[in-house]
Amino acid sequence: MSIQADSPPKSGFRLEQLIYDTRYRSMTIQVVTLALVCFGIWYLVNNLLENLGQLGLEPNFNFLSSRAGYDIGTSLIAYDSSMSHARAALVGIMNTLLVAVMGCVTATIIGVLAGVMRLSNNWLVSRLTAVYVEGFRNVPLLLWIVLIYAIMSEGMPQPRDFRPDADGNAAASMIFDSFAITNRGIYLPGPTWMPEAAGMVVVLAIVFVLSVIGAFMYRRYAKKLLYDTGKLLPMFWPALLIAIVPAILFYFILGRPVGLSYPELGGFNFRGGIQISTPLVALWLALSLYTGAFIAEIVRAGILAVSKGQSEAAFALGMRPNRTMNLIILPQAMRVIIPPLISQFLNLTKNSSLAIAVGYPDVRATLGGITLNQTGRALECMLLLGLFYLALSLVISFFMNIYNNRKKLVER
Repeated sequence: MSIQADSPPKSGFRLEQLIYDTRYRSMTIQVVTLALVCFGIWYLVNNLLENLGQLGLEPNFNFLSSRAGYDIGTSLIAYDSSMSHARAALVGIMNTLLVAVMGCVTATIIGVLAGVMRLSNNWLVSRLTAVYVEGFRNVPLLLWIVLIYAIMSEGMPQPRDFRPDADGNAAASMIFDSFAITNRGIYLPGPTWMPEAAGMVVVLAIVFVLSVIGAFMYRRYAKKLLYDTGKLLPMFWPALLIAIVPAILFYFILGRPVGLSYPELGGFNFRGGIQISTPLVALWLALSLYTGAFIAEIVRAGILAVSKGQSEAAFALGMRPNRTMNLIILPQAMRVIIPPLISQFLNLTKNSSLAIAVGYPDVRATLGGITLNQTGRALECMLLLGLFYLALSLVISFFMNIYNNRKKLVER
């Protein structure tokens, strides 16, 4: 006869376990908190909609299809005052993206150079860089924007100053007969092509893109060969030749489909070429220099986080200081630099909304300014404006986080 050990009776689930059982208590608290938050959001939104309804301001976005009725000075796409508010908002979005991309690229270059120069053994170079960093970091961005705008608009010559007098002398002259810096902006040569050459221009653009990809692949191969075998190949000049030589060859093979339009003084202003307006220049330089000062400190901290033994070992192997910095120090420092660098890119993008101080027509000035004042749709305009900045920030964070994951240390 076998004796079976007694086992405790299995009890079913009871509601009091949601509070007293540690297995379910945390889930209960989270569900209750989420329900309270959702109820609070519903109450606020419902109360807002009821109040707007009583005032006859029910939310709708029909105003986007109505005629804008105002001009925009700087536009990357076709636009005139007869187009809709949606088109005007799109022009503002494109202008915001333009200054954000230009600012991020320039601020990164300035920040990396200033961060490396801050650690220079040359006392004068390190001190001058320190003055730049501390000067821009400790003065509000808005003041730098207004100051640079004032320097451009008041200190630069007027277009008429480039006109020669009876003796053939002019108060101002163009740089290399191609560039003009005036109080209305910077004028520089711009590309031009005939409509029938559009196909050849596309081919030329594809060749250039493929050449740039080839240059990056060559640099990647040279670095891999260096790390695997210790064989050092030249990187800068071969990569530069790979990037530009095929495009130059195809440029002549295709019969020079792209030409240059040079700015020429005609009437009261310059004609031809590309004009970078004074508000854009002021905003671009201020954002780049201001954010570059913060990036410089980030780069400096990242370099100092790398052990000195790394550079000493590279010097012992006969590597020059610039190669040591490019191949040994900076790749390791990037793991420390990238996370705070993402925040600086996001700050620069959002700080571009200060463009309204100098009259640059970004999305804050169009959708969140003139369109809002004309239509009275403050809620809808601010909601769309917030969603745009949120989406742009998430896109920047997404791609920068992908790059950050590629630079992380791989555990083995």
